[in-house]
Amino acid sequence: MSEDTKVQAELRTSFGKGFARRLRAAGKIPAVIYGHGTEPVHVALPGHQVSLIIRRANAVLELQIEGKGDQLTLVKDVQKDPVHQIIEHIDLLVVKKGEKVTIDIPVVLVGESASGTIANLDATTLSIEAEATHIPENLEVSIEGLEDGAHITAADVVLPKGSTLLSDPEVLVVAISVPSSGTAADDEADAAAEAEAAAE
Repeated sequence: MSEDTKVQAELRTSFGKGFARRLRAAGKIPAVIYGHGTEPVHVALPGHQVSLIIRRANAVLELQIEGKGDQLTLVKDVQKDPVHQIIEHIDLLVVKKGEKVTIDIPVVLVGESASGTIANLDATTLSIEAEATHIPENLEVSIEGLEDGAHITAADVVLPKGSTLLSDPEVLVVAISVPSSGTAADDEADAAAEAEAAAE
């Protein structure tokens, strides 16, 4: 685990919307830790640091909890204010080093398809099983030089070492096609119309 994922967490004993509002006003984020048959633990996290970390999908936080030692957690849910986009609450799942977890990983296209074609991303995420401490930030799919009609399925995507594909291997991830702009046909129709008008 890298140093930037180590987070100091404070135990919370007070609850309710009013207390949560005061926490956020102080630059902290209310969170709950659960999983592995343990009782839920309510904590407050440093807002700015955690906001930067969870920009990455499936972020793992190494919490240093006062009085309870270190705890490895996976960010499972982030609740935001729909208007102001302020993080209101985070759900954290307890994970163990070496343990495998099921997560959805964003698909990112790399390169350029053949001239005149466009790449249609059909599957924006793929579900995989990976070690909790080795979760990839994204899955890169190269479309460099692919021609019209080419397609890539989930089975074609290269996964990081130790990861297993859980999505249907036949799921279409990317399809390459030539956009039907219709401009040439429109031009021909316009030309024909003009010819008819001239003949009259």
